[in-house]
Amino acid sequence: MPDETKGNTSPNPDQPASQPSSSSPSSAKPPVTVPPKPTAPPPPPKPPGPVPMPWESDMVAGLKQRFGSGIREASTYLGQSYMVVERAVVYDVLQELHDEQEFNYLVDCTATHYPQRAQPFEVIWILYSFNRNERIRVKTLLAEGEAAPSAVPLWSTANWLEREVYDMFGIRFDGHPDLRRILLPEDWKGFPLRKDHSIIQQDQEWVQINLGIESGQ
Repeated sequence: MPDETKGNTSPNPDQPASQPSSSSPSSAKPPVTVPPKPTAPPPPPKPPGPVPMPWESDMVAGLKQRFGSGIREASTYLGQSYMVVERAVVYDVLQELHDEQEFNYLVDCTATHYPQRAQPFEVIWILYSFNRNERIRVKTLLAEGEAAPSAVPLWSTANWLEREVYDMFGIRFDGHPDLRRILLPEDWKGFPLRKDHSIIQQDQEWVQINLGIESGQ
């Protein structure tokens, strides 16, 4: 009788079926690729800032005709009209504006300091005409030690305004009737609104000498 088990290839039920290897290439997960972050676009360029524009008027034309190169510049910046005038003729220009152009109110006389310039000081007269309803600025440039002409004969308020400019910047005004400090003590050293002035050091010295205490600064 033939052997019924001969050639039987069925699996042994007592043995577990073989499991696929966990290291099989077909079961490995592909690496995760992180896409690069998008590069932010560059910021747009800043728009150009305002620039002075030529100031043209009959008054300016008349001043240029009379004073020639003494009117170095006449411009308008952000709606504010100004002219830069040579020191030698600035009083005559101010007088013309006062007497002929009806600028009868001196709003302010002030100054600025630019230490890097050959002429580091600007003296600025701000004028207003009630009749014209117009405000303008007249500037002149000064070197260290140069004086500006006093405008007291034209506007009496220039007396106190020029004293303040002298007190803060050390700029003298030729022809001023009483040029002395107006805010600080007469024995104060230096001029506080100059860019190279150490107000804290000066305050400490003055307070200690005159009050006998330490400054609170």
